[in-house]
Amino acid sequence: MNSTDPIADMLTRIRNALMRGHVRVSIPYSQIKHQIVKIFLQYKFIAGLKVEGEGRYKAIVVTLTDEKLPISPITALERLSKPGRRVYVGWRTVPRVKNGRGLVILSTNKGLMTGGAARRASLGGEVVCSIY
Repeated sequence: MNSTDPIADMLTRIRNALMRGHVRVSIPYSQIKHQIVKIFLQYKFIAGLKVEGEGRYKAIVVTLTDEKLPISPITALERLSKPGRRVYVGWRTVPRVKNGRGLVILSTNKGLMTGGAARRASLGGEVVCSIY
């Protein structure tokens, strides 16, 4: 079934898998979801990611925890800009999450990036999600 908001669907799948104590979660593939999950991996919110399948049946398999990281550092995942209410910010008003301990992801004209990177590059954009 098609989702109205595939990014919110991805965040909900990750959140539900964490609550149930799953080690891995499978998410239908799209480029934007892959970029978001790569940012999560870069900042060590997840333990690993792998793209499986091909064509229409591609999936992103996210490893939430492993033996080096037995407890997930993710406390909350939030979708900030929604299809019914888009949220845009200028580079001076990029939100800080949990006083810098969290991460906000922005969609800018230079691609997806974290709030800190957008501030340093003087770029604003659509606030996609936050994680802490």
